[in-house]
Amino acid sequence: MTKEERDRGWLSTSIGGSTPTTITVRGKDLAGEVMGEMSFADLAFMLASGRAPTDDESRMFNAVLASLADHGLTPTALAARLTYTGAPEAMQGAIAAGLLGGGSIFLGPVEDTARFLDRILADLGPGATDAQLKSGAADAVRVAAEAGSRVPGLGHPIHKVTDPRTPRLYELARETGTEGPRLKLLSLVADAHRELSGKALPINGAGAAGAALADLGFTPLIARGFALLARTAGLIAHLSEESESPIGMRLWKEVDKRASETP
Repeated sequence: MTKEERDRGWLSTSIGGSTPTTITVRGKDLAGEVMGEMSFADLAFMLASGRAPTDDESRMFNAVLASLADHGLTPTALAARLTYTGAPEAMQGAIAAGLLGGGSIFLGPVEDTARFLDRILADLGPGATDAQLKSGAADAVRVAAEAGSRVPGLGHPIHKVTDPRTPRLYELARETGTEGPRLKLLSLVADAHRELSGKALPINGAGAAGAALADLGFTPLIARGFALLARTAGLIAHLSEESESPIGMRLWKEVDKRASETP
């Protein structure tokens, strides 16, 4: 291969492509092998990983996406609905506004938890024993406490005792055989935090989702991407409701009224 040929080779992708008569994704014919044959979630898994999930992986992955789809009138949903109030002609802008709120408090813990757990595992090295995982969890929690940092994946503003998504994700991980070192480690992190602080913070659904996605083989960055993908479904639902039963304008007027009142 000549240098010129090599230089041309960088401008390519393994994700997919098209010809005048075909569309291909990850080596599969979109019309013949994907449409009507694979679920959207399985397609998303394949697009990101380069392979189709096994049946057990598919069940777990679908459960993770479902767990992140919606959580009511959260700031992300309100941002989307208020943006729609001001620009109902721009659905894409309203969805984008909602997704931009996916940070360290909402949705972001999916990535943050996966990174936190990955750092512990990297320090321990491959093949860590249960005792080493427990020790690593305790060390990481102590370091976070000394730095005054929050431990990602623990605590929830509404679910103070148990996030209902978390035990179900652990149950499904055991049923499907997809419970890996990160889900196990996250449980040990919660135990270590309780022992150190005396506070029984629950493992939140976003943290459990991040650990589960990492155990499925996805990087922390891609885990956040899937959190955003899942929440997009919820935002679409909120915008559909906003178009039919709007609260945005009334909400703005109520805020404006209260802000204008003399204390």
